[in-house]
Amino acid sequence: MTLTVLNVAYPFAPVGPDAVGGAEQILSALDRALVENGHRSIVVAGEGSQVAGIHIPVESEQGPIDDLARRRAWARHRRAIGAARKRFAVDLVHLHGIDFAAYCPSSGATLVTLHLPLSWYDPTALRARRADLWMNGVSRSQMRDAPSGARLLGPIENGVDIERLAGRHAKRRFALFLGRLCPEKGAHLAIAAAQRAALPLIIAGQIFRYAEHERYFAEEIAPHLGQSCRFVGPLSLARKRRFLTAAACVAIPSLAPETSSLVAMEAMACGTPVVAFRAGALSEIVAHGRTGFLVDSAEEMATAMRESAALDPETCRREARARFSRHRMTAAYLDLYARIADQRALSA
Repeated sequence: MTLTVLNVAYPFAPVGPDAVGGAEQILSALDRALVENGHRSIVVAGEGSQVAGIHIPVESEQGPIDDLARRRAWARHRRAIGAARKRFAVDLVHLHGIDFAAYCPSSGATLVTLHLPLSWYDPTALRARRADLWMNGVSRSQMRDAPSGARLLGPIENGVDIERLAGRHAKRRFALFLGRLCPEKGAHLAIAAAQRAALPLIIAGQIFRYAEHERYFAEEIAPHLGQSCRFVGPLSLARKRRFLTAAACVAIPSLAPETSSLVAMEAMACGTPVVAFRAGALSEIVAHGRTGFLVDSAEEMATAMRESAALDPETCRREARARFSRHRMTAAYLDLYARIADQRALSA
């Protein structure tokens, strides 16, 4: 059965191979998988996005992301989704944004993937009673926090492009932090741990135009930048692979209950151990003492950074190949798309 799937991105983050956000990377993988498997892929996403299928571009906000900017973006998304459904015979709409309820179609087969902690969503949105609306999560730990009455399918765990991350580079003596520069990702704790471990730190990522994020970078990150702590901005896929492969370890001091971690999966695929806080699904991803270390403080992270050199890069790579395949993830979504398109199969 050939399907036409309309994937809808979060309004404030572009989609493409070099996307920074995890949800955007997953959407990009699904877009490519649909095209490669002979389906029609349509993507509603911000200007500048790169897609394999048909791009329905939406004007991007250029200024700060405040309540007024959100309302403008939501209205544009509603118009774009409506126009795409009129133009194409869409079998399924797949939403990825935390704000999905603001532009979710009122009818028609719809799937929402919940990429973030369930407590961050409007609880009423998770209890939707529409018969043609489904939601899925991305890890077992995330699903344990489901509110009473939430209608959720089983999780489809994320995956990464193992083959494209298979390059080899000589290990160098630095730790890497890769992710959004915002308080809950804990880059300031990676700085503290690297300083205690006497290990240079490279910080890679993007600062989005939220006032809190910009203030966090200015107050908690920028004062520490210098010879032993460098900020290199967002990375293309090729540069990300080089940094991940060369790093002695990747630090993930997240203060949020992580629902997944593409960074941890990518690091292991590159043969690099992960030093992470025990936050949500990170305990499901990192094998303590084999592919990295799970810690509870910046002090423990510093010790683990020093000890990570003793871990075997090939063990990390084998674990990634066995568990974190992007093909496994996209195949599961394509199967779910087909079952939703034939609703009788989903309810059987």
